[in-house]
Amino acid sequence: MKYSATIAAFPRLPALFFPLLLALTALPSLRSAPPNIVFVITDQWRAQAFGYAGDPNVHTPNIDRFESQATNFRHAVSGVSVCTPARASLLTGQRPLTHGLFLNDLSLNPDIVTLAEVLDKAGYAAGCIGKWHVNGNGRSNYIPPERRQGFNDYWRVLECTHNYNHSFYYADGPEKLTWPGYDAILQTEDACAYLETRKNSRQPFLLWLSLGPPHAPYQTAPQAYRDRFKPAEMVLRPNVPPEKEAKTRENLAGYYAHTAALDDCFGRILDTLKTTGLAENTIVVFTSDHGDMLGSHGLEKKQQPYDESIRVPMLMRLPSSLGIAPGRVDAPINSEDVMPTLLGLCDIPIPSTVEGLNFVPYLRGGKDPSGAAAVISCPAPFGQFERRVGGREYRGLRTDRYTYTRDLDGPWLLFDNQTDPYQMHNLINSPELADLQTRLDAELQRRLDAQHDAFLPAADYIAKWGYKVDANGTIPYKN
Repeated sequence: MKYSATIAAFPRLPALFFPLLLALTALPSLRSAPPNIVFVITDQWRAQAFGYAGDPNVHTPNIDRFESQATNFRHAVSGVSVCTPARASLLTGQRPLTHGLFLNDLSLNPDIVTLAEVLDKAGYAAGCIGKWHVNGNGRSNYIPPERRQGFNDYWRVLECTHNYNHSFYYADGPEKLTWPGYDAILQTEDACAYLETRKNSRQPFLLWLSLGPPHAPYQTAPQAYRDRFKPAEMVLRPNVPPEKEAKTRENLAGYYAHTAALDDCFGRILDTLKTTGLAENTIVVFTSDHGDMLGSHGLEKKQQPYDESIRVPMLMRLPSSLGIAPGRVDAPINSEDVMPTLLGLCDIPIPSTVEGLNFVPYLRGGKDPSGAAAVISCPAPFGQFERRVGGREYRGLRTDRYTYTRDLDGPWLLFDNQTDPYQMHNLINSPELADLQTRLDAELQRRLDAQHDAFLPAADYIAKWGYKVDANGTIPYKN
């Protein structure tokens, strides 16, 4: 019937065009198949630590090859560069001062709207494997189904651990189970097995695979990977001070051993997607919750406004049916923007609770919704960045060229990341850049006003939410 209708509609076309027309009429049904999502998130993997980013130490051939096939948001940032705040923003599309998780080890409201819940209502299955870190209530305790934020199809999760060679998880009940070895490898194998179960299903799915490395402790990757990286051979970033060089070389060698192991893990995910036939209609995301200072500027870990802490990989390989060509893009994307962008790619309405931006129109040739800048902040410094040891609250802008940051006392940092990529020359209050600083400060204030962020001291936010912190400004937790 469809064949006859096509002929009648185009009586003058030669017969050789009819098979082509039939193929074209089938395309809408193919495009209407909702894409799957495989979301791979690591912990503390900074944007600079990849072969494609120019790091001379790393060995990431699988991710480098993936990057050439993906949309690379090369100025992606973690708006609050700490585990719990970043992960909560990725899941909810909200900023930390809205969902309330601006410190580690806090509990996400089970009534909040999450990516998995929206996809569940749209007919998706949702599975989660690995680290969670948005439930609070102890890092090793059972997370009941009503606290799983919409991941109702498959669950192999622990709140948080960094004991990668002896880690636990929970599945369908409160029995504590064990990953028998380096957990990232075992979790990847489990994710591949899950993908095998989906290959013959017509139901779309979200798989959230959350791997703990390369977060410290750095010297715990499998020996075969550690043997490949020698501290004496590490090429340090120029912003590592001399007194930090020895420790940084040791840490980097272990860090890169973790990243090499995870690159192999990611390669296995990609291979499984290919062999199962799922790759053609699956959005694959590779990212991290935040970066790692690793001795740069003499600092460790995260929470800092420097690029080593705030910049993250954000790679999205998209099905060709979405009509978006791969490539590197300049628009700064923030943590809260990821959920609405994924929903936009799936053509699913974005809930009114979401504060983030949908970058899909931009990827299809439209205007950059970010206005070429993303807000970075530290509402409440804690732990290694606690105020007593030099930490400070801050708000800032990261554009495709500049970083401007203000603390509670006023302007703090200004870097031209184009001429000074290692951020070694603070240009704040330079007379020759007074106009630039004024414009950046005004734009930062405009955005804070729009976000209803009064930039108060940490104590005010802690009191508002009724949190109890210890002497280091940290939410106490149990392992």
